[in-house]
Amino acid sequence: MSTRLRLTLLFAATLTVALGALSISLWLSRRAYVYRDLSSYAAAQATLAARVIQAGAEAGDTLTEEPLLGPGGKLSPRVLSPRLWRILDAIPDYMMVVDRDSSVVYMSEALRRLDFEDRAAIANALAEIPDDGPAALLDIDGGILLVSRSVEGPGIVLKRVVAGVHAGGAVNTPREYVITVFFLFPLMLAAALTAVWAVLGKPFEQLKRISDEVAAITDGRSLHRRLPVDDSRAELSDLVTTLNAMIDRLEQSFLGLRRFTADASHELKTPLAVLRADVERAMSEKSSKAERMVALEEALHETARMADLVETLLTLARADEGRFDLHLEPVSLGPLVRDVYETALILGESAEVEVNMPFNAEAVVMGDAPRLRQLFLNLVTNAIKYTPAGGRVDIGLGRHPDHVAFVVRDTGIGISAVDLPYVFDRFWRADRVRSRNMARGRDGEGGGGSGLGLAISQWIAQAHGGTLTVTSRLGKGSLFTVTLPLAPAAAPKSFIEP
Repeated sequence: MSTRLRLTLLFAATLTVALGALSISLWLSRRAYVYRDLSSYAAAQATLAARVIQAGAEAGDTLTEEPLLGPGGKLSPRVLSPRLWRILDAIPDYMMVVDRDSSVVYMSEALRRLDFEDRAAIANALAEIPDDGPAALLDIDGGILLVSRSVEGPGIVLKRVVAGVHAGGAVNTPREYVITVFFLFPLMLAAALTAVWAVLGKPFEQLKRISDEVAAITDGRSLHRRLPVDDSRAELSDLVTTLNAMIDRLEQSFLGLRRFTADASHELKTPLAVLRADVERAMSEKSSKAERMVALEEALHETARMADLVETLLTLARADEGRFDLHLEPVSLGPLVRDVYETALILGESAEVEVNMPFNAEAVVMGDAPRLRQLFLNLVTNAIKYTPAGGRVDIGLGRHPDHVAFVVRDTGIGISAVDLPYVFDRFWRADRVRSRNMARGRDGEGGGGSGLGLAISQWIAQAHGGTLTVTSRLGKGSLFTVTLPLAPAAAPKSFIEP
């Protein structure tokens, strides 16, 4: 059973229950109103008869000696006078007058038309009808509603007047009600279900189309496809927009995974080829002992390179999964930066690059000291690597009111505006040939970097609640800036800006 059909049936059941409750409510309300009106009418008839009898008593005209059938079929020795009889006979409904001895002295024509058993049943029920009380319903002749009113006055020997009306109008179902409940309500139900079925049709067709289109995107090769957005329905439009955003993220993840796999394979392919060649050369019988030692030394160097690459990849993988814990503690960055500066002097001297530290503020952050040193040293090493001989690299640590900034500025080859957004991507290098040649010039052994240093650096900065940004111009050098939040106790101190 489809969702559309289930919703339609649910609406049908709900509407049926609502219409049924409305029908019962209308029926009960109508019956209550009819009973109330009939009771009021019967009470008015009884009050009118009581006043007629009171007026007759004042004129001395009340009873006459003539037997009449009383309660239980007994004969009453007295009846109303002929004049009062004629007046009360003008009232078309049920009426009965009872004297002080509970004998019936008058019955209306409507009562006299009833058979003997019904009249006896009414007479026997008089004791259960209270004077001047609410109406009582008797199951006689389709239902008779009786109201009793007392007759009071000087010299009046009568006790009460009982008036009644036929209650069939309250019990019987009127024609209009039958037409409404059994004809109009089903038509309304059918029209509502048709409308609901039609209204649900378009959105469910759109959902089916969205489902088919999403199902068609089965692998990474089809993630470039996007779902069409229909602005006529806000909910479906939001759903499609969310799905498109999700597909876009999946596409980027797949592209990143492919690029990562390809670049990792490429980075490992070269050292493996060199390692194989060195091992084969070392195993050759024609090689001298010195040549074998050189080959083994090169193989050891490539093995160390691969080990560093694998360790870096493992670090990034753990960071992506959130399984890499940092040991955060208060770290004074001044001594740490001075240590990095001393290492940079040694690297710069071998690369014929001038390294300066014009400023170094004292600041304390909550961090992992070895990782922060790795972050700063990565940036400094990267700057020296891509700065030609005779260039300059400046490093410094500046303190701000709520954060500290570590900056590295170089006069190196720079990065073009097109390549700048990708500098923190893994395995990315703007010019692989130039970067390898630059690296070969530094260490004399070739090989170059893996393109993971900046990715690692950015992760370390973000893991410490900071940021790593870069500004650069091709041929003019680059400026890398690391911002880290100060430790809470260190935040209020002085302000030193680079």
